[in-house]
Amino acid sequence: MQKFANPVTLPLIDYKPQHFLLAVVDGIATVTLNRPERKNPLTFQSYRELTDFFRACAMDDDVKTIVVTGAGGNFSSGGDVFEIIGPLVEMNTKDLTAFTRMTGDLVKAMRGCPQPVIAAVEGICAGAGAIMAMASDLRIAATGAKVGFLFNKVGLAGCDMGACAILPRIIGQSRASELLYTGRFMTAEEGERWGFFSRVVAPDEVLAQAQLLAKQISEGPTFANTMTKRMLAMEWAMSVDEAIEAEAVAQALCMTTEDFARAFHAFANKQKPVFQGN
Repeated sequence: MQKFANPVTLPLIDYKPQHFLLAVVDGIATVTLNRPERKNPLTFQSYRELTDFFRACAMDDDVKTIVVTGAGGNFSSGGDVFEIIGPLVEMNTKDLTAFTRMTGDLVKAMRGCPQPVIAAVEGICAGAGAIMAMASDLRIAATGAKVGFLFNKVGLAGCDMGACAILPRIIGQSRASELLYTGRFMTAEEGERWGFFSRVVAPDEVLAQAQLLAKQISEGPTFANTMTKRMLAMEWAMSVDEAIEAEAVAQALCMTTEDFARAFHAFANKQKPVFQGN
């Protein structure tokens, strides 16, 4: 297993990935999984480079939001059968554990990066692709999209890359259990009804809608949005009283920002605030 990918360099607007496409425009970084002839599967190298990319986002203040999508009408078919699953059968326990920890690192990086991540899901979204959508902060689906956590279809447990921790929090324990035990696909309409997707739109609108939402978020107060993402993650492990106290401290910090003062002065002058991220 190759453990190193193309080193991620800053600023990200100039970075040229080897294993996916990247465009940074007006503070929105659009990541496109780009192997359309195979429905955009992930490889050892793309796992690593995507992880490094999301970690690098924390060091680039010019990136305000991130959109993840797939080329050619599909999001991602998950781990490549021949480039990943085949070699895994031949690995020993040590190397297999290194691999599963590497894949989990991608979820940690997506959840740990300060920018909100929006998944624009079209067509097939399966296996590790479904996990990437799950790990995003927001998800928009195209009609006809199908999401499948297919791990038991290949003889594995549904507890992969944080699925048993995160998916029930999004759609509920019973629905998550059904998907993880059966490996069946969840339709876009089910996903919207269950809260996995924020909305379902036409296939030719899904990326534009995701980027529009990213633009709306990026025009907001960056420090405050970062704090919201951090608290949404941290409060999973807190009691309600602990969460209220943590939010008191977080909100007090936000009140020290220039953006908070800008919002007040704009409101006082009956203007729309123009946030600058400080």
